[in-house]
Amino acid sequence: MATTLSRRERVRAATVAEIKETARRILVAEGPDGLSLRAIAREMGMTAPALYRYFPSREDLVIALIADLYDELTEALEAARDGEAEAGAPFQLGAASREFRGWALANRREFELLFGSPIPGRGEDEDDDDPAHQASERFGLIFGGLVARIYLDDPFPIPADEEIPPELRQELETWRSWFPVELPLGAAQVFLSCWIQLYGMVAMEVFGHLRFALSDAEPMFESELRDLATKLGFADKYPPSPPP
Repeated sequence: MATTLSRRERVRAATVAEIKETARRILVAEGPDGLSLRAIAREMGMTAPALYRYFPSREDLVIALIADLYDELTEALEAARDGEAEAGAPFQLGAASREFRGWALANRREFELLFGSPIPGRGEDEDDDDPAHQASERFGLIFGGLVARIYLDDPFPIPADEEIPPELRQELETWRSWFPVELPLGAAQVFLSCWIQLYGMVAMEVFGHLRFALSDAEPMFESELRDLATKLGFADKYPPSPPP
């Protein structure tokens, strides 16, 4: 049975939504450094102490905004992935990768908040119950789930455990438990290498670090996707660019 919110709860929910919408506008206009409770309160015509009743600190507001942005990005990736459901996991991975780049270029400031400098006070001791952490996990599972399916359907070449340096092997042992299914350590290493390559390409384009060489980065992005397809063993099944 659906729960009916009281009038006070509806008003509070609407105010929280307006605060986050205002925070996003300021983020787009001024970047992450411009996000402050005083600036948001001023734009909304509220006092800063009144805003504290909804978000006790700037960090609480930023965490809530990050969670919303990850959810938005994840929904876009899921739609791209599901649009290629009949074509199979390799095509879905390509669609999700292209959507990741497209969202990042259309939402540069939001990308900067999600994937730029770490938020002070958050990091290795991040709480698993943190809504931003949970939302980022859902985002990561889009790519992790697809790579796991690709490996299980048709295993791609991976290094044997003894070929992985001991220090890295220990790190991968801990991290691979995050995957939706159990994978060899080598598969986790290949996936991480592919993510570094995909994220690095998108981040360099978003932050303008490819302008020294490329006026149009899309052909290079497609070249990187073809390289990822080769690493994951499906280059022969994967179109080099979207169909017209």
